Amino acid sequence: MYDIVVIGGGPAGLTASLYAARAGKKVMLLESNAFGGQIAIAPRVENFPSVMETSGAQLADKMFEQATSHGVDFDMGTATVAPAENGFVVTTEYASYPCRAVVLATGVTHKQLGVEGEQRLLGKGVCYCAVCDGAFYKDKHVCVVGDGNSAVQYALYLAEICSQVTLVTLFDRLFCDMELQQRLLATQGVVWTQGVAVTEIVGDECVKGVVCKSDDGAITYIDCDAVFVAIGQQPHNEAFASLVELDEQGYIVAGENCLTGRKGIFAAGDCRTKSVRQCATAVGDGAVAGFLAAQFVDRA
Repeated sequence: MYDIVVIGGGPAGLTASLYAARAGKKVMLLESNAFGGQIAIAPRVENFPSVMETSGAQLADKMFEQATSHGVDFDMGTATVAPAENGFVVTTEYASYPCRAVVLATGVTHKQLGVEGEQRLLGKGVCYCAVCDGAFYKDKHVCVVGDGNSAVQYALYLAEICSQVTLVTLFDRLFCDMELQQRLLATQGVVWTQGVAVTEIVGDECVKGVVCKSDDGAITYIDCDAVFVAIGQQPHNEAFASLVELDEQGYIVAGENCLTGRKGIFAAGDCRTKSVRQCATAVGDGAVAGFLAAQFVDRA
């Protein structure tokens, strides 16, 4: 029997595992895809404390190596959780793991445009986080695709760094807070291209532009050095809806203490309700969740 099972092998899950193991607990770390989460596909990371520059894959590998060096067991599989007499049973398609406590660190995925060139140029100008990658395109021309709060916030943030920002929206209106819209319209260096859909991201070794199509079939080409896609994120917490409360967007309701409404279940990282989703904040959540889960086991 494990003391703690951590579901999700991104920065939050890896950190929670590390902290729980260092507290003397027997820990199983489960991941359904690849350890490292979203950070593993980042071409460069320059905003993680003490690390001047590294690739996301290298950072993820170091986190994984550190956790396993402290005795964390790991396995692959898509997990579900069921209450049991002495805690919980976490089950994957391959095995079952009885445990005393669970840390949910399932992360999110960015919604994609699904257009030609998007996957091929991922990390070569196709980006999903302005805070993470905006600095790489200082004094360059970038496009932001999206019409909600996140897209407008991206555009405003990038306008302070880039020579020009083109905001591309499918409709002729924005679906964001009025204050954000007013700031956008008053910001120099932002061009709003309305009523078009991005149909292709163009470039060989890196992004060179985007192809857009309007409702009447007219084709527009926009030169740019990067495309920031901001059409939403998708949490993957459906399997735990009977155990913990989810908000309207599907995020686990939990505060900075990472406590859910269910004793013995903690939520860490991007999968929980929060306003800032960065690698550093995920690591912070993981530390809190791992520490408190270990304390819970001690008291149980």
